[in-house]
Amino acid sequence: MQSQVQAEGSTDTSATELKDILIGLIGAEHVRDDNETRELHSQDIWAAAPATVALVASPQTVEQISATLAAVSDAGFAIAPRGAGMSYTGGYVPLVERTVSLDLSRMDRVLQVNERDMTVTVEAGCTWARLLDALSPLGLRTPFWGPMSGLMSTIGGGLSQLNAMLGAGHYGTSSESVVAMTLVLSDGRILRTGARGADGNSPFYRHYGPDIAALFFGDCGAFAVKAEITLRLIRNPPHEGYASFAFQSGPALLEAMAEMARAGVACETCGFDPGLTRVRMQRESLRGDVKKLAAVVSQQKSLVKGLLEAGRVVLAGRDFVGAEDFPLHVIAEGRCAEAVNADLESVRRIASAHGGREIENTIAKVIRAQPFPPLNSVLGPSGQRWAPIHGITPLSQAGVVFEAVDAVFASMKAEFEREDISVAYLFTSMSTNALIVEPVFYWPDARGAVHAAAIEPEHMARLPPLVANPAALAVVVKARARVIAVYERFGCGHFQIGRTYPYRASRDAASWSLLEALKRELDPACALNPGVLGLDPSFVPRA
Repeated sequence: MQSQVQAEGSTDTSATELKDILIGLIGAEHVRDDNETRELHSQDIWAAAPATVALVASPQTVEQISATLAAVSDAGFAIAPRGAGMSYTGGYVPLVERTVSLDLSRMDRVLQVNERDMTVTVEAGCTWARLLDALSPLGLRTPFWGPMSGLMSTIGGGLSQLNAMLGAGHYGTSSESVVAMTLVLSDGRILRTGARGADGNSPFYRHYGPDIAALFFGDCGAFAVKAEITLRLIRNPPHEGYASFAFQSGPALLEAMAEMARAGVACETCGFDPGLTRVRMQRESLRGDVKKLAAVVSQQKSLVKGLLEAGRVVLAGRDFVGAEDFPLHVIAEGRCAEAVNADLESVRRIASAHGGREIENTIAKVIRAQPFPPLNSVLGPSGQRWAPIHGITPLSQAGVVFEAVDAVFASMKAEFEREDISVAYLFTSMSTNALIVEPVFYWPDARGAVHAAAIEPEHMARLPPLVANPAALAVVVKARARVIAVYERFGCGHFQIGRTYPYRASRDAASWSLLEALKRELDPACALNPGVLGLDPSFVPRA
């Protein structure tokens, strides 16, 4: 696919000139070119881009997005849509200097809750936490209701990158809860999906002819900018229950998780390895414990019940997971207590059959009571850099994939020890047919502006500043590449593909031709997030 940037009929536009144009469209306070803001928008959790964005534009309406994209495209600049900045795969960072970062944080409203039609419409910059706050008093939620980073992570970003975790055990990833979208193309055209009612602006059902919306899920913002999203609603299940188990090995835990997924008995599962348990215990503080206890109390139907639950959490302490255990935390929910108890009994039978012993369910309760904790975990407990890398596996292959990844780490043990690099794992389930195996790296290295933006100031103040460590980073880069090669060997899938996972190599010729044709039709200049998904990275802006 060749880049189609054209300059005819247009004179070269400088960043200063474009800034003036954008100020006329969205206001001076919403077009920024100060070094601090440009630096923040030019890095993600994994790395800073070689280029720095020229401008950061923050529109607030669909019409402003449309006008902004048309102006930026006409000026010959690239466009990098950005949600909360939680990518770790180069999903929104600039490829070239002449890039405008499209900051959607001002588009954060819940536009309409339609209790009769069971839909909710939000702007793309709305966080999962804000949506939950709006719906909870009504006894409603979306089926998938957010990643654990939902305090900052946005719904538009979640659809561009896709998500795991809350509600995913029953309902799959974020896109599976979508009814319709309003999108803006790179030249400013507006595209709407779904059955939308007589007025064309009351979306109520997703499927009306070909599923156009699906083309924009997991696209990393390559095809269009998500502006407004309608999701379906469910009534909050009135009953929930919790169970936790300890397994002696990763494969045993993953076999148990796979069978629980097949049985459809858990709305959320969250498994750790001994390494991540150690990190969690290092990270916790007395203040954090108090916040979590308060959340457990508030989650219960009465103050007395809440205090009793908090008391159980206190009595459980932190020593219920052995140093070498692989713990699994399971949450079940349903319309009646009997159904939830029946699901938990199935969970217990499955865990026992795979060698799991039941332990205190403290962490499972805390996960549900405080689903969106502060994002202090984007650095390690001693200020180390943090970066995950994940694979989505078939149920039958998760244990084998885990062992292959672990073998990579074993082969690099000497390098890890020399550079003080540690690894840990997170495991979770996706509906009834997939598991996620996600190793996480911790290494001593300098933090960036994106970390300061995500972490609570008082927590950041307690972390020692670390200096740049290119030797340790080089080892992590090598290990990361080897893990991705394992995933590729087993045919795993991935969320937030960005510029990291080998998506193009996994597609057959007909699929790739379709994607290229779609890109040509929707973004002929290849200006929208060039290079993601493995699509043409050769965008050459007019200088």
